[in-house]
Amino acid sequence: MTVRQTLATLPRDARDSLFLLAVVAWVIAPLASMLPLWTSTLAGTVLLYRGWLAWTARPLPNPWLLRLLLVLTVLGVLLTHRTIVGREPGLTLIVALLTLKTLETRARRDALVIFFLGFFTLLSNFFYSQALPTAAAMLIALLGLLTALVNAHMPVGRPPLLQSLRTAATLALLGTPVMVALFVFFPRMAPLWGMPSDTLSGRSGLSGSMKVGSIAELALDERIALRLRFDNPDFVPPQSMLYFRGPVLSSFDGNEWQADPVRENSATTDRLGLPAQLTVQGEPLRYEVTLEAHQRPWLLLLEATRDKPEIPGMFVFMTQDLQWLTSRPITDLLRFRAESYPQHRHGPQADTPALRALTRLPRGSNPRTIDLARQMQDDPALAGGGTQALVDAALQRLRTGGYSYTLEPGVYGEHTADEFWFDRKEGFCEHIASSFVVLMRALGVPARIVTGYQGGERNPLDGYWTVRQSDAHAWAEVWMAERGWVRVDPTGSVAPGRVGQFQRLQAPRGALAQAVGTMMSPGMAQRLRSAWEAANNHWNQWVLNYTQSRQLDLLRALGFSSPDWQDLARILAGLLVAAAAAGGAWTLWERLQHDPWLRLLARARARLARAGLPCPDSTPPRTLAAQARAHFGPDAEAACAWLLRLEQWRYAPESTTRRQSLAQLRRDLRRLRWPAPHPSP
Repeated sequence: MTVRQTLATLPRDARDSLFLLAVVAWVIAPLASMLPLWTSTLAGTVLLYRGWLAWTARPLPNPWLLRLLLVLTVLGVLLTHRTIVGREPGLTLIVALLTLKTLETRARRDALVIFFLGFFTLLSNFFYSQALPTAAAMLIALLGLLTALVNAHMPVGRPPLLQSLRTAATLALLGTPVMVALFVFFPRMAPLWGMPSDTLSGRSGLSGSMKVGSIAELALDERIALRLRFDNPDFVPPQSMLYFRGPVLSSFDGNEWQADPVRENSATTDRLGLPAQLTVQGEPLRYEVTLEAHQRPWLLLLEATRDKPEIPGMFVFMTQDLQWLTSRPITDLLRFRAESYPQHRHGPQADTPALRALTRLPRGSNPRTIDLARQMQDDPALAGGGTQALVDAALQRLRTGGYSYTLEPGVYGEHTADEFWFDRKEGFCEHIASSFVVLMRALGVPARIVTGYQGGERNPLDGYWTVRQSDAHAWAEVWMAERGWVRVDPTGSVAPGRVGQFQRLQAPRGALAQAVGTMMSPGMAQRLRSAWEAANNHWNQWVLNYTQSRQLDLLRALGFSSPDWQDLARILAGLLVAAAAAGGAWTLWERLQHDPWLRLLARARARLARAGLPCPDSTPPRTLAAQARAHFGPDAEAACAWLLRLEQWRYAPESTTRRQSLAQLRRDLRRLRWPAPHPSP
């Protein structure tokens, strides 16, 4: 016997229980990676055990076992989170309670508790991800829970699940207009919680510091960091010029580069000693950025942005390092507009004491690199060329010295620059940029590291440029007299394709990716990827990024001169009243669609009852006419004739004048003279 045949022979309670367990498992599955291991194990074990009980028609466990499991669950939450209050412990507890409740489903009220716990758990998925796949999965879960709820209110017989699914889908469709109205016009508020932090150790991406050589193997992270769309697609610089500026690292302890803490935390630039002194030239690039949540206060903008982007609810400022920061971490998808000038200069034009701090190196670190710097300074060919000649010589060494760009450089030791320049001669962008800056500082040239993203690829379907975590990059800035800070990307000398031609190293693919790769051509895979990312981008733009400012823009488009939340409330109230009126009208129309013949017969029966002849509701017209003739005599002849015509209309053959005849019967009923009530004795 197949599984389908076995399911068909199961009692209804067992079948309904298995369906509900499958829906609960679907709701909980996306949360498994966010829950403690013991909670996921408990939930899976309980659901499997409950399914086995339903499949084998065994009785539910003793209530004392449930009480013991409940106590152990609460203790586990307290030991894991040290509290039962908050998002993480609350989620752990609600998932455990939802699965344990399935072990005592003895009545409909127990099932209702499971339904509503399931709805709450469904919503908790959006605390961790609001992406399109999550929304699609939760829509399926919603239909599953509604189907189970509808099925639970059909106590008679064995209704097919498909019938309950159709009813649930109809209810969901009927509620869609109200849901859309609430989404569009309900005043937007900040989320209750920020999105969870995510460590980037061992993966490509952007961090606030750079520990050189501590990662033996780098895994490329293909998640999207930001998207942007240029106002003028024909006026876009080449990929080699797309540098998105992030943290600037100027403090080096021999192993780790960090941002200057004073600069990172200050909203002013006049007391830092190195004002930005930004000078721009030419026409700006105007574009719109959709920035993914990254839990940091960084705005990742193209170099260089002079004017402050307007972001409602956030204070935005620029440091003297040209990095734009916000007053709080970015925990939600953020969309804003910006203008950047590819042609620019920044930094002091003449030497200052503050610049000397950017030539310092830790005592005793990288001695061979320092010796290399002395040799370069003693070289007569470089003596009169200034800083530019020293930079060119270092880049030439990278181009011709056998250096390579790799994702697996191995773990570096204490003197990272020495190992790169003389021993390993391989690394990814952080090794190359760090070793270059150490050499520049040893030469007495002020230098620092800039981190951010470089490059991007254009999606041909929607025109958006996509920048991924795998595009995270580190480059150098050196100071030159009369020029200020100048960008130097030493990685381009080792691997020109990394910067100029969007040639990224590929991380080893898993078995599934390899199998998919053998089944379709690279072009097809790229087209599918572009289509998916375009759909996901539309979801981000029109759903996740529907902010209060976009609500107010919509009201302005509707004719409101200075809209506010009160206007939103009035529109929403009007729409709800209109929806209620439409529902009432539909209900009235539905009632009017009931059998009009039965309504006419009921009206006639009511008139006879008022005259003193009460009749059961099941009395047909001919019997009613006979009773009226016997009770009222000749006074009832007109009413009896009308009743016989009513019966003839009902049971006569179909004709083209049938509807007109029924209308005539309705008019005759209003003009008919009914028997007068008999006086009481």
